[in-house]
Amino acid sequence: MKSLKTLFLLAMLMTLAISVPAISPESEEPKWKNRFLSERVLLTCDKYPKVCHIKGSAGSDCCMNKCVNMSTDISNCGKCGKKCSYGKICCQGKCVNPQTNEKHCGKCGNKCNAQSSCIYGMCSYA
Repeated sequence: MKSLKTLFLLAMLMTLAISVPAISPESEEPKWKNRFLSERVLLTCDKYPKVCHIKGSAGSDCCMNKCVNMSTDISNCGKCGKKCSYGKICCQGKCVNPQTNEKHCGKCGNKCNAQSSCIYGMCSYA
């Protein structure tokens, strides 16, 4: 029982030693940070445009410090800040109505053939 208490006390002391913050000597003002966790670096595309080309990025274009795909983003369709109106989607950088557009019927790139038209987002409806 006594060794269990000693072990518990030792574990608590180790936890306390790990979590005690250290003073950063780099700056004039002391900054408190945990010595075992590195500072998180925030890369924004306005300063580092190549960050948008990293795998898993939302897109390769930078708009208002965010990576976007201007060919499909309804808030930045074709250029930064150009929003598509209600009911329209962004296809190839242009706002289109997928309910009636022959080249983007129902979704981007769904082209109706010459004999059919796009009605309610479907080719050859009826």
